[in-house]
Amino acid sequence: MSGTESVVVDHATKNFTLRYHRTFKQMTVAALRREQISNSFKAVDDVSFTIEQGESVGLMGLNGSGKSTLLKLINGVMRPEGGSVKTRGRIAGLIATGAGFHPQLTGRENIFLNAAVLGMTEAETRRKFDDIAEFAGLGKFLDSPVGHYSSGMSSRLGFSVAIHVDSDIFLADEVLAVGDKPFKEKCLEKMQEIRDGGRTLIYVSHAAASVRKMCDRVIVLEQGKLGFDGAVGPGIRYVKYDSGNETEEELEQEDEELGADI
Repeated sequence: MSGTESVVVDHATKNFTLRYHRTFKQMTVAALRREQISNSFKAVDDVSFTIEQGESVGLMGLNGSGKSTLLKLINGVMRPEGGSVKTRGRIAGLIATGAGFHPQLTGRENIFLNAAVLGMTEAETRRKFDDIAEFAGLGKFLDSPVGHYSSGMSSRLGFSVAIHVDSDIFLADEVLAVGDKPFKEKCLEKMQEIRDGGRTLIYVSHAAASVRKMCDRVIVLEQGKLGFDGAVGPGIRYVKYDSGNETEEELEQEDEELGADI
């Protein structure tokens, strides 16, 4: 990697196996009947691209196109079977908000736990604790067990921790779908701060208006393959298969509907 390269994905491939039968008995019966027991497919199929330090990239594609799998390869949660994925610097992000939470611990205790999972020291977490708690906006629920939280509350807390990690690369997987509209707007503002601060941002989203605001480049995956890599406007038109004549108001409305479905 050169000094300006932040992420280098070189012919990366990730395979998954779908099993049609779960129990040993079901698999035995299926085998006797000569039925298919499993099927392998490439969630990421020979994908290559380079992201320079400070770029803001929108990762788009239909559901099941491999976006989240690619994000996990970049984060190091998964390893490719073929090719390589190289990154430079500290990575933070929202591949699975609240993945490091313990349901029996309070939100306050889980801030320290989740921050440690993301690589923050205890001193760093203490210094940023008030900002994290204020951003999450959970009030008295901060001292309740996370197991009693709604999925939205857990996501808000997870986002709040991740967004306060000092990192070189920030990965965001549909973060604007958590919480109500005011919280989504707060998330967007914070992500713009990250982008303007010179960090690399990779933003997975179906929301065209948000990608237009946040990104200077779009990468589109189609059934695991790289379908498009280029400017934002053409990238959005490519993945949406339309003329690109929507007004900003129409795109904003579409984003709200998508956020409600995720």
